[in-house]
Amino acid sequence: MDQKRRMLLYWGLDAILLSFSVFVSYLIRFGGEIPAAFGSGIPYAILITTGTTYLSFTFLKVYRCSWRQASVGEMLLIVKGTIVAHLMSFSLSYGYRLVDEQVVIPTSVLILIGMTSTASIGLSRFVWRLFHVQTLKLQPHHRKALIVGAGSAGGLVVKELLQAEEVDLYPVGFIDDDPKKLQLRILGIPVVGNRNSIGRAVKTFGVDTVIIAMPSVAREEVAKIINMCKETGVQTMLLPRVSDVIDGKVSISLIRDVHVEDLLGRESVDVDLDEISGYITGKTILVTGAGGSIGSELCRQISTFFPSVLLLLGHGENSIYAIENELRRSFPRVVFRPIIADIQDRNRIESIFDEYRPAIVFHAAAHKHVPLMEQNVAEAIKNNVLGTRNLAECAHIFGTERFVSISTDKAVNPTSVMGVTKRISEMMIQSLDPISSTKFAAVRFGNVLGSRGSVIPLFKEQIRKGGPVTVTHPDMVRYFMTIPEAVQLVIQAGALAQGGEVFILDMGKPMRISDLAHDLIRMSGLRPQVDIQVVYTGIRPGEKLFEEMLTSEEGATASKHNRIFIGKHSPYSYEELGFVLRKLEQAVQMKYTCSSEKELLSLMHRIVPTYQTSLEKPREMIKS
Repeated sequence: MDQKRRMLLYWGLDAILLSFSVFVSYLIRFGGEIPAAFGSGIPYAILITTGTTYLSFTFLKVYRCSWRQASVGEMLLIVKGTIVAHLMSFSLSYGYRLVDEQVVIPTSVLILIGMTSTASIGLSRFVWRLFHVQTLKLQPHHRKALIVGAGSAGGLVVKELLQAEEVDLYPVGFIDDDPKKLQLRILGIPVVGNRNSIGRAVKTFGVDTVIIAMPSVAREEVAKIINMCKETGVQTMLLPRVSDVIDGKVSISLIRDVHVEDLLGRESVDVDLDEISGYITGKTILVTGAGGSIGSELCRQISTFFPSVLLLLGHGENSIYAIENELRRSFPRVVFRPIIADIQDRNRIESIFDEYRPAIVFHAAAHKHVPLMEQNVAEAIKNNVLGTRNLAECAHIFGTERFVSISTDKAVNPTSVMGVTKRISEMMIQSLDPISSTKFAAVRFGNVLGSRGSVIPLFKEQIRKGGPVTVTHPDMVRYFMTIPEAVQLVIQAGALAQGGEVFILDMGKPMRISDLAHDLIRMSGLRPQVDIQVVYTGIRPGEKLFEEMLTSEEGATASKHNRIFIGKHSPYSYEELGFVLRKLEQAVQMKYTCSSEKELLSLMHRIVPTYQTSLEKPREMIKS
């Protein structure tokens, strides 16, 4: 029903109810027999009451309320409206008496009219809402929902499910660990047990979906409940945001599927906004690899601190074009400069630094795929080592304030070409720091959920195609972070940098890749090894079973941030390291005229003695 028709319906209904209230009030006042002397005042009483009520309700916007979803607030609004109308009626009835002394509306009748009109209008709205609720009983097309959490958030979710006609979920029970709530009914829905009763409740009530409505509970506890829900084999959904519950913004659109990152069981990252804005706001910032997963998120988060210019440097024009368009839409006040360049091109990099003089550099451009780099050793060195050297030396020459390089846990006791090249880049910027006014630092973390080339998109694609899902080894474990939280910590680490640090991000507990694959299959509503097969293919060249975050020489110390640690290295001479790097560069150039990569691997082993090359042992299962 459109607004105009709804208003006409309310006006007509209220006219009938108010006329009835006036008549009943007269009957009550005079004991069922209205004297003729007072009966002449009934039409005037109806006119006064109806007119003042219309005016009061219109002014207070009572007619704009949705009574199908009304609560105590709307009922109080009716009481307020009728009180205001009642006060106006007293004034008007006194005015009628001055104009025509024969028209008398007793004060007692006016008081009774106020009471009966409030009751009749309020009751009509209540019946309207009650009728709507009764029509929303469990229907054959509904899917049954079990709500975990019988607090305020759970109650809001139930209200939303009962009131949203477009939703096919119907709540059949609450789960809550508070023993005082057991056996109670909240909004007509029973509390059927605690978290240990989830499996039994799913079977007893034939539940199709479990909704976890505990936005204020620690993520570690939510992860435990998600794991319990996984065993039931039904869809699990989550109400994630505390702020929306506090603000009363809960809606069905916020209830989402459980994501893999919810299983990490970590609290959200807290950053020092003042500290970050102090070194980014109003500065020229350069982000290399700006079109990649980490680089693009760096650009998004840096833009929120309003740099004067943000330089988006990348080798792929399509990815730079995409992130530039996104950022221009989202941050119209920030100046963006897209730059297509290869960090291996020293002359091009020098011209960029000379033109823009960036104050801060976030270096996220790298070749990162482990098996692929095993087959392309020279390219890994050219990009990850020599490209980083170009950027770092230009930052030193042109007076950049801070240079933050993104590294990886695979740089620790590396067994892969990718890992050893990232380790060399760490050593290089650390050795450059003592002789430069630029503060150089590296930030080391593990796998990032959802980044390009990571296992999550691969597993999802394999599940979409019906399997099999391929896992290298059943015991392989990795550290994981989400892209946003990794980037937040990278930016925070940049604020903490004093020069020469390798910052190690707290990744929480490592996860088994096999468990990750099984979880994704279950979250897709399928059964591992029944609907989707999980196949183990063996460890690939350069991979480890377990990754590490620190070398034996590093002693991690705490920083001001509880999720960031600092690993200090023994100092390296940039002259000595530079001599070996020049030999490495010459060997890379010679690679295109010789058939063996032996010299490249030997030189990298010379720089990083802990590097386990294929020259030393077969690339099979390597346990760190």
